[in-house]
Order: sequence, then C-alpha cells, then structure tokens
Amino acid sequence: MAENSEDDKKDPSLVALLGRRDAPADGVQDYCTFLAGALETRGAHMVLARVRWMEDGWFRGLQQLWRESIEWRGQWILLQYTALSWSHRGFPFGAQAVLAILHRRGVRCAIVFHEPDRQGGSSLLQRIRGACQDWVIRRLYEGASKSIFTVPLETVAWLPVGEDKAAFIPIGANIPERIHRPAPAGLAAKVKTVIVFGVTDSPEAAAQEVNVISGVMLEACNALGRLRLVVLGRGAAEARELLAKAFYRTAVELEVRGVLPAEQVADEFESADALLFVRGAVTLRRGSALAGVASGIPIIGYRGEAWSGPLEQAGVEWSPSQDRGSLARGLIRVLSDPQRWTELHERNLEVQRNYLSWNRIAERFQAILAR
Repeated sequence: MAENSEDDKKDPSLVALLGRRDAPADGVQDYCTFLAGALETRGAHMVLARVRWMEDGWFRGLQQLWRESIEWRGQWILLQYTALSWSHRGFPFGAQAVLAILHRRGVRCAIVFHEPDRQGGSSLLQRIRGACQDWVIRRLYEGASKSIFTVPLETVAWLPVGEDKAAFIPIGANIPERIHRPAPAGLAAKVKTVIVFGVTDSPEAAAQEVNVISGVMLEACNALGRLRLVVLGRGAAEARELLAKAFYRTAVELEVRGVLPAEQVADEFESADALLFVRGAVTLRRGSALAGVASGIPIIGYRGEAWSGPLEQAGVEWSPSQDRGSLARGLIRVLSDPQRWTELHERNLEVQRNYLSWNRIAERFQAILAR
C-alpha cells in the first residue's frame, strides 16, 4: 500500500493517505509528493500510502489498511478527500469506512478537503449523489482531529461557527517553482507565447473551450500580429484535431504538447508570456491556473462569484464569466503593455513567495498540526 520506497526506513512524521489513482495525471498525488518534498527540507518525513480499493476491491483494500495502519498509532494521517477518490460513481462512503479504521488504530487524523462541497448537477441522480457527498463531508469533518481546506474558510458555507479545528492552506502548483526569471526586455518586439494548460476531456466541453481559445487568440493576432500558442496537459492531445482545424492558415503558431513531466511543464511556462485560462473561473482549487502564479507569468481568466485569499493579490487580468471579448482585450493588453506585464508578473512572484510556495505550505501544515 505504501507509495514511497527510497526513504521508507525512516520513521515518518506524517502519512498522506490517498484513494483511487487518477489518470493520466493524478493531481492529488502530485500535491502530496510536492508537500512531502517541502516537509523533508523542514525536517519532517512524510510517506504516501494508498487504499487500493479500486484494484483489489473494498474488502481487501480495507484489510490491507487495517494491517498497515498498526504502525501508525500516534502519528498524523492526512486523509486526502475528493469524491471520486473514494467511489466509482461519486458516492464516497468508503472514506467514512477508512476514517473508522484509523480511529480504531489510535491515529491522529487530519482530512485534507480538496473538494469541500458536493459536486454539481441538477438531475435526480446528481442531486442524490450530491446529498450523499454532503453527508460524508460533514461526517468526515466531525470525525477528524483537524480539517484542512484548500479554499478560504469563509467560502465554505456549511462550516460551524466558532470551532478552531478547521484551517485554510492553499494548494501549490504541481510543477517546480520558476519564480526568479526576469521580465522580458523585448516583450513588444518578440513573437509572444500564450500557454493553455489543460482542456476538458469531454467532447462537448472541449469544443466549447477550443472555440473560446481560438476566438481570443485570433482577435489578439489581429491586434498584435503573429502569436505562438502552446497547449499542454490533460485533454490537450485529445483536442489536437479541433485545435488544428481552428488555427489552420492563421497567424497562430500552434504546438500541442499533451501530458508532460512536471519539469518539462515548468520549462514551457518559463518560456511563455501569458497563461490563458478558460476552464471556468480562476480559483485556488485550479492547480493548472496556479502554475501561472508559480511561474510568474500573467494569467488571463474569468473571475468567479466567490474569490478571496491570495487571488485578491495575484497577477490576473480578470474578465467577467464567459465574456470572450473581455478575455481577448485582457490578453492584448498584457502582451502589448510591458508595464502592465511587469506589474502582474511581480504580483504573482509576491503571492508565490508569501502564500503558494511549497515551503510556505509545509510551514503552515507543521504549525497547524503542532497546535
């Protein structure tokens, strides 16, 4: 069940406990891996473990957890929660069974809520699923010694007032930090590069997103001339044909990279001038958007209904939701105005240093768990 191998002989200070592995990229595992690396530099050893219910079935998966967790008594276990980590179809009752075993083993359990609310949907089945998720989330909160939320606490409407076991720790970008690059001196003279990190993998959503991306890029080309567009991450390869058709015989130089190792993703961001984000609103739960912060490049994206915390200070050129014209104007402004580019660049560097660096996140975990 353990995920780590090289340092398992050390006595862990913490265990990050995961459910089903996501594919082709597992953002929660990446989160835990980066957190473990940052904790290691601060003198705390964290190992990753996984309940293999997807591969072995729930009975054998929980049996294995029962055997392995005998070694965890008295330690902090960071149970990572998303609905689909603990269920085939979004009914995450398995997470409640996992928490019950951890209680029997006498561990100290902190729940990391990557999803603090039910997932959306208006059909009868989706409403039933959402009600089940709400129930599980609240039971996990009640049963945990600490609860870590990746969004500001004031945005979680159901949290009880006056309790002190809940804490906000933002996620970081799942790529190496590249925050020391200088602002490009010749921004106005070079062929600018816009990066898109991730395309929704459903055909209907992908078609809508490509339509927005192409509309924004072509309008920016009309104002600025030739541009380079790099599309990478989940769903990029699947959208290759749509993207190629949208930019055929245009002034946009299209490069589709697909899913890449974290170091190569960081390289692509380091050579880009702006991140165009169209997969919904830019929020603290969007690691693909926070990659722009970690890389110090301006972000062009939609403002959500509820936003607070570090994003208030970040270098984002905000647009109203679903306003493609505003996105295009924002991109043109960022790529044509070196002063504006530098302002947003420096904002992102400051937010990364103060809130979203993995060292800062690890520091917050240690402070909260030591209370």
